[in-house]
Amino acid sequence: MSTCTTASRDLDEPLAGTAATARTWLLLEQPGPWGPKALTSSHLDPALGRALEAAADGTGVRIALIRRPGRHADHGTPAQRQVYAAHTVPGKVWLHAATTAEPERLLDLDFTALGSGDPRTFDVSLQGEPHTGDPLALVCTNGRRDRCCALLGRPLAAELATSGVEGVWEVTHLGGHRFSPTLLVLPFGYAYGRAQAPHVKEVLHGVREGRVVVEGCRGNSAWERPAQAAELAVRTSAHEYAADALTVVRTDGAAPRWEVTVAHTDGRLWRVLVAQGASLPPRPESCGSPLGSPARMDVVSVRELRATALADHAHC
Repeated sequence: MSTCTTASRDLDEPLAGTAATARTWLLLEQPGPWGPKALTSSHLDPALGRALEAAADGTGVRIALIRRPGRHADHGTPAQRQVYAAHTVPGKVWLHAATTAEPERLLDLDFTALGSGDPRTFDVSLQGEPHTGDPLALVCTNGRRDRCCALLGRPLAAELATSGVEGVWEVTHLGGHRFSPTLLVLPFGYAYGRAQAPHVKEVLHGVREGRVVVEGCRGNSAWERPAQAAELAVRTSAHEYAADALTVVRTDGAAPRWEVTVAHTDGRLWRVLVAQGASLPPRPESCGSPLGSPARMDVVSVRELRATALADHAHC
């Protein structure tokens, strides 16, 4: 039987500019089955889930549930749950970790501060501290959102874990079911699609060295979709793969056309023209959904500017 993943791959749908957007990720360990909306349809208290959704709304924080890979991921609730918070804006990237026996304590967080990149609320409320271990590899396995995430994501997470890769978790939802297996890597916040174990290991090796692997990359979650595509295009054009080298400084325009300005820490600037197109022929955006034409971000041009061009533009 054909799946949304098969259709997307066969039609060579581009990955760039399809990552979920979040400046800050807040991850809570919750074993057991996950429903389509995991925060309110899992073994987590649904009232707590609703309160967390309300607290995070509009703050730039995205909350997801995580669980250990493997056959025992659905059994038992740990006495101490792992909690992570990660800010993904280049130049301000951090990943902090904590444990708690009381998940309701997450409601003590200042979500606005967390979304702006201030980790102090996490450290004070949950006794969190900087994560010094391996980067996190979060594989979407929420089959109740889309069966492809379970059929392709869970075997990938298990394969990575059993082969000795540290920092692997199953995660509830990363968007883009048709790109399964999907993966988010923290702390840098780059998402990947159609991931396979050897490629994931290469990506994680790059993260340890402070590099971004562009192959299979959907974009950095810190940016909206046009900026995700623009930043990846500059990386490819300039052969710049240092994770902290590039940042998006402005996005002008509106759908279906944007001008995105990408800056390098050495002062270089690029102006990237991005156009929104429709993926044709029609295909299902998720398994069981009607045929549609998902929006795609097409990079029309990449132009390097003088270092003073941004200032000139600002005064126009």
